[in-house]
Amino acid sequence: MASTQVNPTRMELTRLKKKRITAVRGHKLLKDKRDELMRQYLDLVRENMEVRKRVEAGILSANKNFVIAKAGMSEAELHTALLAPKQEINLVAGQRNVMSVDVPTFEYKTRTADENDIYSYGFAFTSSDLDGAVKSLADILPDMIRLAEIEKSCQLMAAEIEKTRRRVNALEHVIIPETEKNIKYITMKLDENERSTQIRLMKVKDMMLAEAHGY
Repeated sequence: MASTQVNPTRMELTRLKKKRITAVRGHKLLKDKRDELMRQYLDLVRENMEVRKRVEAGILSANKNFVIAKAGMSEAELHTALLAPKQEINLVAGQRNVMSVDVPTFEYKTRTADENDIYSYGFAFTSSDLDGAVKSLADILPDMIRLAEIEKSCQLMAAEIEKTRRRVNALEHVIIPETEKNIKYITMKLDENERSTQIRLMKVKDMMLAEAHGY
């Protein structure tokens, strides 16, 4: 049974056939988009796991070194050593388009290129473990920034995948079947009308012939 308010005319039939063609084409494009988004999303998820492991290992190493350094230095000395950072980081946020999803990009630059500028203290009165802790944090900074970039990208892509999936399902299970059902209904109605018209014409012809022959 066709949906209500379907006008069984040839004009409506033509419109519905065009709609079906557009819906089928859109369905294919959206399925391709969904599949490509899923592929890139899964690649990001795998990279996310690897980067997170490195970040967690770096933080764990830094924490251990800080604990050891704190054991060998007074709290006042430790605070003084870390009070005034020497290096500076400038973070620039941007975005790139991935299958119509604007995902973030982060780039950073240090104020100077000198690797020793991460140490804001002299080495004479501090523990080497503190140096190791600071170095561990400096080493994982790129991974921490990349991790933030990946996790936000995954979040945005997952939302787009879900939205695309709903559109694909709506086209596949609602719009296309309903359009085809209406096309079938209108075609059937037009065929019935055509048969009825032919029967009426045949009857009129028979009546005219009968009248012509005086029956």
